[in-house]
Amino acid sequence: MSRVIDILLSLIMLIFLSPLLFLIIFVIKVDTKGPALFTQMRIGKNNKAFVLYKFRTMRTGTPNVATHLLEDSRTYITPFGKFLRKSSFDELPQFINILKGDMTFIGPRPALYNQFDLIELRTRCGVHTLRPGVTGWAQVNGRDCLEISEKVDFDCYYLENQKLTLDIKIFLLTVLKVIRAEGVLEGSQNPNMVEKGGRSM
Repeated sequence: MSRVIDILLSLIMLIFLSPLLFLIIFVIKVDTKGPALFTQMRIGKNNKAFVLYKFRTMRTGTPNVATHLLEDSRTYITPFGKFLRKSSFDELPQFINILKGDMTFIGPRPALYNQFDLIELRTRCGVHTLRPGVTGWAQVNGRDCLEISEKVDFDCYYLENQKLTLDIKIFLLTVLKVIRAEGVLEGSQNPNMVEKGGRSM
């Protein structure tokens, strides 16, 4: 997707969704103490780090590590945060990342800064040359339930088969998956899983 389209669509979405965004910010502030937004270092195009924005779904002071590394992640998730994760509304601030050029709408999900195995596998097959997306082929084929090797296989498929029809298919499948809350896995103890991860949000 071109940068011009990214900029226009992200601006439109931010304006159109602004009432919902402000409502979410208000509820987060009422729900628990702490900032409404959570920021985290992620790996972007050509393995360059960038700051990713999400709504906070965990209590302030939660260790900034992948969710599966927490002893019991469910104790850290706020009451409203559980809803935000299940609905994927916590991802909405990433329209800011798209506007800034860090991300695009469709592409491989950005790796956590410390997911070295995922970064290495992606680099080997050239996936690191893609701009990361809010959603992608791996997201609609398993999301949190994928092991890292499986995720990279889907990422490689997308790299080799990029086209508008595939992007449209991914978008429609994403809407369906979000409505059904499919593939959302909280508190996974399998370190090979690609989870919602690392979120004090």
